[in-house]
Amino acid sequence: MIRTKLFGALGLLAVSFAVAGTAVSVGGKQPDTATKEQSKAADPHMSQFMDCAKECDDCARICNMCAAHCAKMVAEGKKEHLETVRTCIDCATICQSASAIVIKSGPFSDLICTACAEACKRCGDACEKHAEHDAIMKQCAAECRKCEKACRVMMKHTIKGDK
Repeated sequence: MIRTKLFGALGLLAVSFAVAGTAVSVGGKQPDTATKEQSKAADPHMSQFMDCAKECDDCARICNMCAAHCAKMVAEGKKEHLETVRTCIDCATICQSASAIVIKSGPFSDLICTACAEACKRCGDACEKHAEHDAIMKQCAAECRKCEKACRVMMKHTIKGDK
């Protein structure tokens, strides 16, 4: 009985801290802002790593959306969109990998950023061919351009880029 009450109280305490932790700001800032500032103080390049990872995440999400959109058009008989289905899927995969590696300042950040920038360029080029008549493909092309730029900037902040 004492054990049950103790575990119940500990569980309630853990839930209380979890809820309070998500609702309370750290030092007057939102938790993600505080974390970014702390990381930047520890490593001056960290804000570039975080910005690049965010752009990669955003691009992956839009590329996946565009791939689904293009797959629907292929199913409707518009076979010219098969290339964009494939480029968007591959670009999204590379962007997701880049985000995962870059956010932890991985030793292969330079390699994945090089690959991601090139993938985004190719995907952006493919989607841009249809951007005039298709809002989703226009959005994908624009997002790819933003991610490509972020990865090229990021390459200057990687270990290889510092040498």
